[in-house]
Amino acid sequence: MLAGVALAALALALPQGALAAKAGEVTHLSGAVVARKADGRSQILGVKSEVAEGDVIATAENSYARVKFADGTETVLRPATQVKVDSFSFQEQRPQADNVALSLLKGGMRAVTGLLARRNPASFRVATPSATIGIRGTNFGLQFCNNDCAGIVTPQGGVPANGLHADVADGTISVTTQAGSLAVGVGQFAFVQSPVVLPVLVPPSEAVRVVLPPQATSPATQGGTVGKTGSLECAI
Repeated sequence: MLAGVALAALALALPQGALAAKAGEVTHLSGAVVARKADGRSQILGVKSEVAEGDVIATAENSYARVKFADGTETVLRPATQVKVDSFSFQEQRPQADNVALSLLKGGMRAVTGLLARRNPASFRVATPSATIGIRGTNFGLQFCNNDCAGIVTPQGGVPANGLHADVADGTISVTTQAGSLAVGVGQFAFVQSPVVLPVLVPPSEAVRVVLPPQATSPATQGGTVGKTGSLECAI
């Protein structure tokens, strides 16, 4: 009953868009995960559910989803997260047509990029409310806080500041705002307070890093819960 209520609430909260093509599929999930399709329909997702261009994927509290795209890119959405697949174009024999654009609307995600980012990195980007992320074949995490990160604890024991937090485990990302760009490399952490200020590097003692639950990197799975009291811990 509670799961049904959570799914209905997620569906009502999601924005609508226009119809577009398949981009990938869900390989792991836990809890309540919904996609608002480009034609306005809402779909409850399961393992092997198709994800299409134009979809907004949303996870409820204590839920997560992992999506594998056609080029091998994999993204994991943290609890209480919304990500939109703005555009996706990948044809193995036509790299000139490559184009991937995602939008992190709310919450946090971790991504490991695939073939498209390796052969045509300028064609892969992630938009957030604070900054645009460009990549160069990488493993990176993003967490956007807007008075909704009280359940996340920083290394110093506090609550993350409002804004965008980014970390890089492999490769390099560029974080760009209206004020300029910052390159963030392996082992570095960045913070963006708002779209009109420069991104800055922060020391590990002040950093927010998106860490995945073990189940998010295991063979395809479905079920369970995520969180402090759940079996699928998804922490920062």
